[in-house]
Amino acid sequence: MRKKVSFYGAGNVGATTAHWLAEKGICDCYLFDIKGDSAAGKALDMYEASPAIGFDSLITGSNDPSIIADSDVVVVTAGVPRRKNPETGQFPSRDELVKTNQNIITQVAKNIKEHAPNSIVILVTNPLDAMCHVMLEETGFPRERVIGQAGALDTARYKTFLSMELGVSVKDIHGMVLGGHGDTMVPLPRHTSIGGIPVTEMISKERLDEIIARTAKGGGEIVRLLGYSGYYAPAAGTAIMVESILQDQKRVIPSAVYTQGEYGYNDLFLGLPCVLGSGGVERILDMELNDEEKAKLDYSADAVRAVVDVLGYTK
Repeated sequence: MRKKVSFYGAGNVGATTAHWLAEKGICDCYLFDIKGDSAAGKALDMYEASPAIGFDSLITGSNDPSIIADSDVVVVTAGVPRRKNPETGQFPSRDELVKTNQNIITQVAKNIKEHAPNSIVILVTNPLDAMCHVMLEETGFPRERVIGQAGALDTARYKTFLSMELGVSVKDIHGMVLGGHGDTMVPLPRHTSIGGIPVTEMISKERLDEIIARTAKGGGEIVRLLGYSGYYAPAAGTAIMVESILQDQKRVIPSAVYTQGEYGYNDLFLGLPCVLGSGGVERILDMELNDEEKAKLDYSADAVRAVVDVLGYTK
């Protein structure tokens, strides 16, 4: 019997993640969205592709949140992106965006707790690290079952740009990105290799710094080109996390996890190297960081904490 994965939000990221997973045939996909019949329409469109592509996964959609009942994994993409006000020409402040999405994720969490109390939740909604706190607080789930998709995407971008620079297969690039999602992410060139060769021996520091800066601003580059946020890469990063959990692959995927002393942090969601398996976050791996790397991770943690403080939760 295939596992059940639900998508709370059937926008571009949610629907594309369902697409990637359905093609793999490892789960049945259930799309939920409050916007009319959009989830049902996207699900039916994908399902009608199954004979041509050759997959047997069930795909269905609804505007009734009970569709997520008894899910093994729930992927949450619901929320409001940071859009310019057409009347004022101004973007909402960070605090306004955090509060708006906090209210949305609070309701999402209540529905997940009611309909899928044993599920593992993967958050994609931004600001990612803060929204993970909301989900953990409102569901009361154990920390290993609330995970943020951050490092999987940032790491994929990092590897893509290295591949483009060196003209080598992405399959032979090994490395990861830690920390908060976005500008304060922490790539680890010292731990990055190309077919076993340290990347620092193949690319100058100046050029590597440029690649790292492009990775940090990768989301903004897509927005400038498209006029809206990217979704293929975020969906792919989410899909590999779901796959590792469903198939108990125990892959090491950097993810936003709730710290309880790891790397010196407490009560904070932060991107760290994790083993993802059937239990969700099964282990947080301890990497040796030098002073410079730890200082960057501290800076990233401080930036995350500043956003989390807006939520009003206290420990």
